[in-house]
Amino acid sequence: MRFAGVAVAVAGVLVAAGAITYSVAEDGGSDAKTPAADSADAGFARDMAVHHQQAVEMSYIVRDRTSDEEVRRLAYDIAQTQANQRGMLLGWLDLWGLPKVSSDAPMTWMGMGGMASGKDGALMPGMATNSELKKLGTLKGKQAEVFYLQLMTDHHKGGVHMAEGCVSKCTVGVEKRLAQGMVEAQQSEIGLMAGMLKERGAKPR
Repeated sequence: MRFAGVAVAVAGVLVAAGAITYSVAEDGGSDAKTPAADSADAGFARDMAVHHQQAVEMSYIVRDRTSDEEVRRLAYDIAQTQANQRGMLLGWLDLWGLPKVSSDAPMTWMGMGGMASGKDGALMPGMATNSELKKLGTLKGKQAEVFYLQLMTDHHKGGVHMAEGCVSKCTVGVEKRLAQGMVEAQQSEIGLMAGMLKERGAKPR
């Protein structure tokens, strides 16, 4: 029963996220005015693509470190959703004719370019360090599950903060809608992961 409940919860979150991603993709990201390279639209697309890539990486690491179907299902769904969204963000940069990298510090588009030091690979708020990723790859079973859920909770919190920044500052309607969808889906997953941590006798960091 516990597995069934979690599976339904995960499915509900991902169906909503998938619907949002699909509807946004249908729009095409081709609003009339092309954003500038230093705009919030471009900055969010570049930074969130990097942020999402790490979530995909963490999710595939944990799928090889546990046989727990609840965690494996969640990790797979996060990886698929964020990989798809990352492709959309990079595709928009191509559509706009803008570079995928910038000499500006991450989060500059939010006025927070100095917020993350980038120490040990943590380029933006919520991102895991290289040391934490390495540690995740050494753990197994329940220990891997708990550490992944803790890392991903932090990651989602950072992602929500960035997405809220785009909702506030971005000007391309389709991107603002995707960002709002990220806020809603990731906040829901944060709640789901809190419950999964509690079941394992742990809590967010």
